[in-house]
Parts: sequence; structure tokens; C-alpha cells
Amino acid sequence: MSDGYKDLIKRNPDETEIRSFLVDGDQVSMTLRIPDTLCDAAKQEAALRGMGFSSFVRTCMLEELAKKGQ
Repeated sequence: MSDGYKDLIKRNPDETEIRSFLVDGDQVSMTLRIPDTLCDAAKQEAALRGMGFSSFVRTCMLEELAKKGQ
């Protein structure tokens, strides 16, 4: 695993630089184990926002990780 994100944060980047770093990579497949109630709620929230479950999860992760630049 690369230390790219950790090294980036040490440089005190702005939010735009962090977001650019996070979205500029290859797609990978992963398995995520969460309670069924959390999954159902996330799917419903994603639908309310007009997006799929995977897009919703990526958006949530991106929002949380981009806060480091603030």
C-alpha cells in the first residue's frame, strides 16, 4: 500500500488538491460488511439523492477524507 495520502496530508494541501488526489486512481473492487439496516438505509438515502449505493458510499468517503485539508 502506498503512503501517498499520508504524505499528501503532511504537506497541508487544500481541499481541492486532496479531492483531486482521491479521485485520480484506478477502480478496485472491495467487500464491505455492514449491518443490513445500515445498508438498507444507505440504499434508500442514495435513491433519494438520485444516485446508486456505490456512488453514495464513494461520496461519503470522499467528503470525510477531504476534510483533512480544512
